[in-house]
Amino acid sequence: MDCPSEEQMIRMKLEPYKEVKQLSFDIPNRKLEVYHTDEVEEFHQAIGELKLNDRLESTEDEVELPLTSDDSHQRKILWWVLGINFGFFVIEMTTGWISRSMGLVADSLDMLADSIVYGLSLLAVGSALSRKKRVAKISGYFQMGLALLGFSEVLRRFFSESETPLFQWMIIISVLALIGNLVSLWLINKAKSDEAHMQASAIFTSNDIIVNGGVILAGVLVYFLDSKWPDLAIGGIVFAFVMRGAIRILKLAK
Repeated sequence: MDCPSEEQMIRMKLEPYKEVKQLSFDIPNRKLEVYHTDEVEEFHQAIGELKLNDRLESTEDEVELPLTSDDSHQRKILWWVLGINFGFFVIEMTTGWISRSMGLVADSLDMLADSIVYGLSLLAVGSALSRKKRVAKISGYFQMGLALLGFSEVLRRFFSESETPLFQWMIIISVLALIGNLVSLWLINKAKSDEAHMQASAIFTSNDIIVNGGVILAGVLVYFLDSKWPDLAIGGIVFAFVMRGAIRILKLAK
């Protein structure tokens, strides 16, 4: 488990089992504790169907449920993070097309992917399982469609004579997105929470910071090389990450 979508996959997979009383995730160490009132084999088999390379480490009898904390403050933080991600999706998508930068367009879709995952976690809370799966399916196909359009545009520009992107826009907007993600990471860390969804959000945001740095580097290379190739390369790489995220989200709908 290294992102919110994998945690959501497990939660939705185990939700139909009334015997499961509580789930305790340890994202950094890729561990999950399942508190239940029935034999473990059925739940282990269900998790195994997700193909996350799981293994059963141990079982214990008569273990008390851990205390749960009030998550209202955490939810507010996640709403802020969602707002920042979706806001920069709009900004980067718009300026990406204006500046002819596939790197910015791809980064905007990466921001959208984060927004979808956070939205699934926040907006579907308390909803029926069927509704969660329906929302996940629509979101996954939408994200996949955008990624495929992005790939096709990268290929079109690769095999045709296209203009060099405006490196100034690439660098300036990516720096702003980097600041936005740093603020998001600060908000998440400020919560000082060991909850799995907060840990996963921190990992997701840290990955976004790396992507921002990649687009900034591509913009610098576009300037020095006076070439479109660095932008197309980073765009293709980020689109691959977006596609991977879409496939993970679609697994939620199974």
